[in-house]
Amino acid sequence: MKPFMDKNFLLETETAQHLFHDYADKMPLVDYHCHISPKEIYEDRRFNNLAEVWLGGKNPDGTYFGDHYKWRVMRSNGVSEDYITGDKPDFERFLKFAEALEMAIGNPMYHWCNAELHKYFGVEEPLTVDNAEAIWNKCNDKLQNDPNMTVRGLIRQSNVAFIGTTDDPIDSLEWHKKIAEDPSISVKVCPSFRPDKALNINKEGFKEYIAQLAKSVGKETLATADDVINALLERLEFFHEMGCRASDHGLDYIPFRQGTPEEVNAVYAKAMAGEPITVEEAEIYQTAVLLELGKAYHRLDIAMQLHFSCHRNANERMYRRLGPDTGFDMIAQNTCGQSIADLLSALDLNGECPKTIVYSLNPADNELLGTLLGCFQGDEVPGKIQLGSAWWFNDTKSGMEDQMRALANLGLLGNFVGMLTDSRSFLSYARHDYFRRIMCNLIGNWVENGEYPNYEASLKKIVEGISYTNAARYFHL
Repeated sequence: MKPFMDKNFLLETETAQHLFHDYADKMPLVDYHCHISPKEIYEDRRFNNLAEVWLGGKNPDGTYFGDHYKWRVMRSNGVSEDYITGDKPDFERFLKFAEALEMAIGNPMYHWCNAELHKYFGVEEPLTVDNAEAIWNKCNDKLQNDPNMTVRGLIRQSNVAFIGTTDDPIDSLEWHKKIAEDPSISVKVCPSFRPDKALNINKEGFKEYIAQLAKSVGKETLATADDVINALLERLEFFHEMGCRASDHGLDYIPFRQGTPEEVNAVYAKAMAGEPITVEEAEIYQTAVLLELGKAYHRLDIAMQLHFSCHRNANERMYRRLGPDTGFDMIAQNTCGQSIADLLSALDLNGECPKTIVYSLNPADNELLGTLLGCFQGDEVPGKIQLGSAWWFNDTKSGMEDQMRALANLGLLGNFVGMLTDSRSFLSYARHDYFRRIMCNLIGNWVENGEYPNYEASLKKIVEGISYTNAARYFHL
């Protein structure tokens, strides 16, 4: 029987162990897509206890912060919402999570949490209900007193070279500016452009958001769709000045339905008048905005990330109670490969297709997207069009393996830009270790099976590339 999560955890062969320990483990981290707070980086926040850093709580504005992956684990164990997003005492919340985690055999959350306890707190034994209080006390002592356990300390310990946050176009980016001006902060922290609210013309709150966008560019109103596009482009230029390396679009699906400028503006006018618009009309507007943004991304050398196939807020009762991003989302079946191809093709016609990373929450799309990549590659950078890392519900052991196998089968795995956390937690950098072990094990097995030669120079280049250097090259670090 193998020991639990020892130094060779998930590394089944000698080749895998060599690739991980001698190459992958030594590389810096590029966390190019996450949801952590730049304010907390600048202020070097110190967390009071493990429940605060793991389970989060309620913001002053009534919204919630925390890791909704963990909230789902607790709900699946029948835990009352009072212990999840409610106001129960922190130790009681932590104990409820420990009870649920014991049941999470086969769930990556089990590995992630125990890896975090080991990496940052020196806890060797797995978390159980029986040892929960002792682990709680040990971890809280470190969080409160160890100088390396502030937010910046955790980033330094994790060898993070780059952090790409997720930011709305109307954001002032004041915390990014302060970080850039602070010589004591060694990690590079850059904003990522997330204009979803300006594209979601068929969703609640669109009109109110447009008013905020207008204000951000010093205007009273944005009278036409052209005005919206120009406002977004103005904000994108500001983001670029602040070091933006990537945009991010989190849409239900990627549309492509071209209309005339008159049709686009007519759809916008209907929405701003409060009139209902059809799906087809929404797609006409969204396509026009995506095309203009895509051209700008290409001009500014900003990577375009496309996330899709998530059915958000599936539980209407809980959405009304807690709002979005609280753990009630699921995989959707929105296969839109042809629309993505049409979008990229329209941009490519005049040489304006940007670097693009495509993520589907539906793992059934891996092969479809794997074939899409080869249609639009370019000589600007190896792997210009990327199959995004196993995202959200797919960042399991099998999900990561499936994504990398699909990319290897249909593209060039050696040019993959690797893992991201997509997380709201400063402890989640341990997930990069998890990914790198799985990646090294997959490659190691191919070598041991004679499917790839045991040629050191090539293996080193591939493993270090997927771990760090490909992303560093792709995002110009």
